[in-house]
Amino acid sequence: MSQEIKITTPLDESAVLKLKAGDSVKITGYIYTGRDAAHKRLFELIKEGKELPITLEGQIIYYVGPAPAKPDYACGPAGPTTSYRMDSYTPSLLEKGLKGMIGKGLRSKEIIDSMKKNKAVYFAAIGGAAALISRTIKKSEVIAYPDLGAEAIHRYYVEDFPAIVCIDAFGNDLYETEPPKYRKE
Repeated sequence: MSQEIKITTPLDESAVLKLKAGDSVKITGYIYTGRDAAHKRLFELIKEGKELPITLEGQIIYYVGPAPAKPDYACGPAGPTTSYRMDSYTPSLLEKGLKGMIGKGLRSKEIIDSMKKNKAVYFAAIGGAAALISRTIKKSEVIAYPDLGAEAIHRYYVEDFPAIVCIDAFGNDLYETEPPKYRKE
């Protein structure tokens, strides 16, 4: 039975292992943003054995490129982007201690296997709810790669950021388990 769980970042392994596919979560704490270009740069640094501009241990990365902020807001609409575009870079980040990813859409078998090995979780954020999601973002600062504009790595402080555990650390995947329940015979 799924439940709503409040979690706080950074995540430790015990917190990750308690999360089950289908759980609704409200995330509070710091999370990082990153899309394709930022992931590629992080991946290159890992390949070269260089230091990363952020510590990944216990962190969550939100796959988002936020719109500019309106007055009195930390950021503009901040909806999730399609996650599979980061798949070629993700195992290296998981090896460095990344514990959570927020996005939308399917993940590859390689990513799910790496999540199981590294005890990580994939959260789905609701596409089309960018303006509502942005209300949970209380602070935003660029941490790395400002030349990438909206795709720079930002550090957000979020309060009760809503997400669903889509794939848990055991490999249970809502994209696999739920569609058959709604198919007509």
